[in-house]
Amino acid sequence: MSQSLYSDYSSYIRKLFGERVQKISLNTGYGCPNRDGTRGYGGCTYCNIHTFSPDYCKPQKSVSQQLSEGIQFFSARYQSQKYLAYFQSYTNTYASFDLLKQTYEEALTHPGVVGLVVGTRPDCISDEIAAMFSDLATRCYVSVELGVESTINRTLELVNRCHTFEETQDAYALLKNRGMDLGAHIIIGLPGENEEDMLRHADTLSALPIQTLKIHQLQIVKHTRMAMQYEQEPSMFRLFDLEAYIDFMARFTARLRSDIVIERFSSESPDRLLIAPKWNGIKNFEISHRVKKKMMEKGLYQGCDFRNSKEG
Repeated sequence: MSQSLYSDYSSYIRKLFGERVQKISLNTGYGCPNRDGTRGYGGCTYCNIHTFSPDYCKPQKSVSQQLSEGIQFFSARYQSQKYLAYFQSYTNTYASFDLLKQTYEEALTHPGVVGLVVGTRPDCISDEIAAMFSDLATRCYVSVELGVESTINRTLELVNRCHTFEETQDAYALLKNRGMDLGAHIIIGLPGENEEDMLRHADTLSALPIQTLKIHQLQIVKHTRMAMQYEQEPSMFRLFDLEAYIDFMARFTARLRSDIVIERFSSESPDRLLIAPKWNGIKNFEISHRVKKKMMEKGLYQGCDFRNSKEG
């Protein structure tokens, strides 16, 4: 990796499409099997859906209306001519097959939309859904992002994720080699995990058939069960301060497979909802810049400390 210390998402997308392409977030309101009793109740302990839904994302609006408003919002800031319909909020494969197909097709009929990015849970992927994505991928760009969150089952149980890491592996096995990009989300700093546990996530993620990765620091946000746990038993949590997180990200990236495209190193919850950690409003691009600087200082690059492990 002579020109870059890590594989970054903006360069990856620009290479695919030959220009900048903007994601437009969408909210289908499909719900979550971890809230309605299918898998569990109450949702994941850290989850507040309002932390990542833009103002124009309202499930009462059609997909077409959300796309139009999102494109209008971003066109005032960027000169993007192409867009990806990003099904972000809730579990976007948690509906009937016919409704899912209708929803994705509606997005693809919108002018300027050149592909789909679909976020979902590992336990909401079936062979039928995987085949549908494969068919769509013959016509446009498709990326399916699974919320892995942790590769450790005891952690998944502690945060009420209501699926196992083995189910995550099974979902990727259904989706791989079908012509689409596969992504993963991971949360760094979940309770009960020490530093070596978190570094080993890089090894385990690298064994999955993923092209992209979103990394999020654990954030305690209002109106969640984790917020109550944090208030009642703060010793459960070892939240990163900013400098420690940047240093950790440099080392974490060094252990990742070199071709995994890193979409982000951190997440930003609205200040009105964020309890901790408070990083004084630092933006994602600033954290990326500081991670890169730290890697340069340490002589690190993505994959330099990669530890090959079999997918399993």
